[in-house]
Amino acid sequence: MASDNNYSLSPVPISARKGVLSLTMVMLGLTFFSASMWTGGTLGTGLSFNDFVLAVLIGNLILGIYTSFLGYIGAQTGLSTHLLARYSFGLKGSWLPSLLLGGTQVGWFGVGVAMFAIPVQKATGIDTNLLIIISGLLMTLTVYFGIGAIMILSAVAVPAIALFGGFSVVQAVDSMGGMQGLMAVEPETPIGFYTALVLVVGSFISAGTLTADFVRFGKNPKTAVFVTMFAFFIGNSLMFVFGAAGAAATGQADISEVMMAQGLLIPAIIILGLNIWTTNDNALYASGLGFSNITGLPSKYLSIFNGIIGTLCALWLYNNFVGWLTFLSAAIPPIGGIIIADYLRNRDKYKDFTHAKFSSVNWAAITGVMIGVLAGHLLPGIVPINAVLAGAVSYLLIDELLKRVTRQQAVKSDCNNATNA
Repeated sequence: MASDNNYSLSPVPISARKGVLSLTMVMLGLTFFSASMWTGGTLGTGLSFNDFVLAVLIGNLILGIYTSFLGYIGAQTGLSTHLLARYSFGLKGSWLPSLLLGGTQVGWFGVGVAMFAIPVQKATGIDTNLLIIISGLLMTLTVYFGIGAIMILSAVAVPAIALFGGFSVVQAVDSMGGMQGLMAVEPETPIGFYTALVLVVGSFISAGTLTADFVRFGKNPKTAVFVTMFAFFIGNSLMFVFGAAGAAATGQADISEVMMAQGLLIPAIIILGLNIWTTNDNALYASGLGFSNITGLPSKYLSIFNGIIGTLCALWLYNNFVGWLTFLSAAIPPIGGIIIADYLRNRDKYKDFTHAKFSSVNWAAITGVMIGVLAGHLLPGIVPINAVLAGAVSYLLIDELLKRVTRQQAVKSDCNNATNA
């Protein structure tokens, strides 16, 4: 695997670790996404100004804390999410989180390609299928060159999105009479503060579970925590602000659509493309790591294959599969909770991946995912947080119970043998 610069099946060596700025660009590229703007638009038209600010800050603080735990573990061990899952789920048991994470990311990649092609077709008249093929293949090509290419793309895209998006939002706010006008807007369809928190946290917790895939390239765990917290608490919050301001001023939440409404067609297409490209590349990269854990093949080739499948199925995924992807994403947060719980309990066994011994399947972790999903939907509170906590706690309890039962059976067998002797 020496030629595998993605380190699909091994820890990232110290020599391959990256600096703070490069990692920050990658993580901001992940969190700069249209879906967060759409959610921001919903919140901006459904909450008062003060409640909007509070919901976004609290929600992204929760996201930042959750993802920072995973980022710390990734940088400390140099392992991807899927290799980390081997410790808690078992060698073959880790195929379940890899399949869920990898499969949903391929699906969201296809949806993202369509999210670019459809509005561009409406604005320019260019054939949708042609736009899908060209954009999908370009996004796929970048992933072939690994994390280095993703860093270069993010270094271009993140400043461009921030600058052009910020300029557009300032214009939109000015058209409403400045900040006073924005703050005076009354909610059109009021939503509860609890619902708003659920939307903020739920909008990115599934993708956030893959944080270790990227910040495992950090030079130290403190760097990973800083980068992750900054990306979610600052970067993701900025996308909510863009969406809220745009929705209030023009009725459009996506910054590219706001720019089109302002007559900025070419910059809008560029921003839309960069926005989706950076997030889609991260999704495709993570999907390759997931299927590499299952098949043992290098992730860059699997990422190419996944990108082609996602591109060919983009319109079908966009029109028929978004609800299913959302359902599958509900099963992902407990995976992160279980990985965190196992690491906090068994930190020593994570120190030497090369000589680590894994069980085949740890049914405590599999059961923990199912309990986490049920808790997320049935218990009162913030759905994804319930799923994370319930998955983690139930895993620890069931795993300890199974170990005690196994130990007692082993002792009983030894005693009987001794008596018979």
